[in-house]
Amino acid sequence: MTTHLLEPVTFGELPLRIEDVLALANRQAPTRLQDDAGYRQRIAKGAQFLDSLLDKEGVIYGVTTGYGDSCVVAVPLQHVEALPRHLYTFHGCGLGKLLDAQATRAVLAARLQSLCHGVSGVRVELLERLHAFLEHDILPLIPEEGSVGASGDLTPLSYVAATLSGEREVLFRGERRLAADVHRELGWTPLVLRPKEALALMNGTAVMTGLACLAFARADYLLQLATRITALNVVALQGNPEHFDERLFAAKPHPGQMQVAAWLRKDLAIDAPTAPLHRLQDRYSLRCAPHVLGVLADSLNWLRSFIEIELNSANDNPIIDAEAERVLHGGHFYGGHIAFAMDSLKNLVANVADLLDRQLALLVDERYNHGLPSNLSGAPADRAMINHGFKAVQIGTSAWTAEALKNTMPASVFSRSTECHNQDKVSMGTIAARDAIRVLELTEQVAAATLLAANQGVWLRAQVTDARPLPPALAAMHIELAKDFPPVIEDRALEGELRLCLQRIAAQHWRLHA
Repeated sequence: MTTHLLEPVTFGELPLRIEDVLALANRQAPTRLQDDAGYRQRIAKGAQFLDSLLDKEGVIYGVTTGYGDSCVVAVPLQHVEALPRHLYTFHGCGLGKLLDAQATRAVLAARLQSLCHGVSGVRVELLERLHAFLEHDILPLIPEEGSVGASGDLTPLSYVAATLSGEREVLFRGERRLAADVHRELGWTPLVLRPKEALALMNGTAVMTGLACLAFARADYLLQLATRITALNVVALQGNPEHFDERLFAAKPHPGQMQVAAWLRKDLAIDAPTAPLHRLQDRYSLRCAPHVLGVLADSLNWLRSFIEIELNSANDNPIIDAEAERVLHGGHFYGGHIAFAMDSLKNLVANVADLLDRQLALLVDERYNHGLPSNLSGAPADRAMINHGFKAVQIGTSAWTAEALKNTMPASVFSRSTECHNQDKVSMGTIAARDAIRVLELTEQVAAATLLAANQGVWLRAQVTDARPLPPALAAMHIELAKDFPPVIEDRALEGELRLCLQRIAAQHWRLHA
C-alpha cells in the first residue's frame, strides 16, 4: 500500500515542478484533476470545435488526413473514426527494455499535464481516464526504443494510447496484465478514441520529458553526494582545506562553484585547526573539485528551466484554439530543448564520475595517499600480503567511469531524415534522455565505490593514536555509514554492499547539503 507523504499534485491550469513529477513517479503524493465547471467547459470546447469542423468537412491534419508524410492523403468522413486506432496500432513496434515503473509514471504525468492545457482537442473523459491510470497505478508496458524525438515520442506513447483503449499490456498490482482485463476488473469501459485524441496522446515529448525530470533529480542529489565524498577524501588524504577558502572563490564568483566550496568548508569545519600539510597544493581532483562540480551546480537552473517549460507546454500538433476557432499546424512536438539539456547533463555528470574516479586512484595508491595502506586494506601486517582491499573495486570504478565518458557523445547531432523525408530534421531527445539516465547509473556506481573507499580511508586515519577528530558533519556521516558498511579488514566480496549503497543513493537516504 502506498503511503502518501506530500500534498496532492493537481493537474490543470497551474504549472508543475520537477519535484511534483518525482513525487508522482515515487508514489509519494496523491493526484487530483482540476474539476471546476469553467475548466471542464474549456477542455470540452476544444473537442466540440473539432466536431463542428468535421460537420463542415474542414481539413484537419491527422483528423481528416493521413499522418506525417501522408498529410496530403484525404480521409473520407466515413473512415475518420477509425483513424485513431490505426495510428496507435501501426506504431506498436517499440523494442528494447521496458521503461520501469518510476519512469512510466513520470511519462504519464508529463503527457497528462500537456493535455491539460486545453489546446489539444481532447475530451474531459480522456483526461479523467489518463488521470485514473496514474491514480490506480496502471502502468502501460512501454518499450524504451523507437523514438527519434520529433513528431514527439510517437512509438512509445502509442502504448499509452493503446492501453487507454483496452489494448496491449499493463503492469497492475505488481503483475503483467492485459489492459482489457484490468478495465473489466475495475468496471471501466475502454476508451474509443475520438478524432485527434490518439494524435494528441502520441504526438508529444512526454517520454523524454518524464525521463528528464528523473535525471535532473538524480543529478541534483549526486552533486551533493560528490561534494560530501570529496570532503571525506580531503580528510582521508590529509589534503589542504584552504583550497576552499571563501576569499579565494570571491575572486572567481561562479555561484554554483561558490556553493560547492561553501559546502566543503562546512563539511571540513575549515575554521578549525588543520593537520600539517603534505603538499602546499593538492592534486587537481581535490583542489579543483569545486570547479568541476560547480559547472553542474551552475547548470541546474537552466536545465530546470528547459525541462519545466517543456513539462508545462502543449507539445502536440495541431494546436486547437477553440476560442478563436482556429487549427494551428506547427512543430511543438520537436524535443530540441530536452535533447540539448540531456546531452549537456550527461556531459556534466560524466565529469563527476571522472573526478571521483581520480580521487579513488589517489586513495588506493601508496605513492599518493600519504601513508594509507596499499589498496586501503585494513589487514594486520601478518596478513597484509594476501589481502587486497579495494583493488578490484578500483578496477570496476575505472570500467564504469570509462563507459560513462564514452556515452557523452551528443545524441542531438545525430538527426536522421525519416518517414519518407517528412521528419527530415529530428531532435533525438529521447535517446539523449536515455543516455543521461545510463550515465547517471554508471556515475552513481562510481560514487558508491568511492564513498565506501573514502569511508575506509577515514577509518584507517582514525586508527592512528594522534588522529584528529572528524568535523561534525563528516563524523555523523562516518557513523551512519558504519552501520551498513563495516571496515574492510579481511578481504570480502563487496558487491552486496555496493548494491546496498546504490539503493541508499537512489532513495536519497543521506541528508546532505540542500
